[in-house]
Amino acid sequence: MLSILHISDLHFGPAYLPAIGEAVLRAAEELRPDIVVASGDFTQRAKQSQYADARAFLDRLPGPQVVVPGNHDVPLYRVFERIFSPYALYRRYISEELDTVLTRDDAVIVALNTTSPLRTIVNGRIRRSQLDFCAKAFADAPESAVRIVVAHHHFAPAPDYDNEQDVMWRAREALDRFNELEVELIMGGHLHRAYIGNSLDIYRSKTPASGIIIVQSGTSTSRRGRAREHAKNSLNLVQIGPDVTLITHFMYFSELGEFAPTSRHTFPRRRLHFLQPAESAPAQASDDKAS
Repeated sequence: MLSILHISDLHFGPAYLPAIGEAVLRAAEELRPDIVVASGDFTQRAKQSQYADARAFLDRLPGPQVVVPGNHDVPLYRVFERIFSPYALYRRYISEELDTVLTRDDAVIVALNTTSPLRTIVNGRIRRSQLDFCAKAFADAPESAVRIVVAHHHFAPAPDYDNEQDVMWRAREALDRFNELEVELIMGGHLHRAYIGNSLDIYRSKTPASGIIIVQSGTSTSRRGRAREHAKNSLNLVQIGPDVTLITHFMYFSELGEFAPTSRHTFPRRRLHFLQPAESAPAQASDDKAS
């Protein structure tokens, strides 16, 4: 069973909470994921010192790691840098590549840079060339491999999220393309609150499909949680078996000084469309690992 630890919106800088960062590291050690996904906003203001701290934190997490930049990882007030070298520090400290592919026998994970330094400050954009990049990455994927897309900005916001201005440009087109490419999960952050659901909660697909599982993480280590996760921190554990995907949502509890699971969400693998009666066995095994 493939295990993925999903963290996001670390916001190294004034908003970062060191004690909770240490709790994330302890959770990673206990959960022993096969892959760590960090979906952007490593820094608060894209400063070199903040990037250095973020790099030191990532170095303490297990690998391999899948990373993408967030809008806070691009200089905001340093206009010259924003125009001419917006990703210089990100490339130096986090990853030289902005769009990446991690390929395993059991998974193909495509990470897409949805920031747009010259056009948007907060919102994201997806380019058609990136959708073609996805198609190429998934073209030779093993039939049984799960197909996952990671981006900082949300393609499908939570159903109770009412700010339509924040919806990413070309989000619906991208979701239609992802459905055609048989993507099973989209993982992201940006909203500073978790949401685990299905793309069909928000958008009706043009093609007959079961939709795509949406896995949003809240801010894992900063004081910038929003909505129902105001002043809270969260992360997700995604476990993928042959028939079932189990997603466990963790939140930080000050009385424990640790992250603890608050909900579990079970989905059938895309090829099955519905849960088989025998799914209880792998789900139980997943629960044992997550607890």
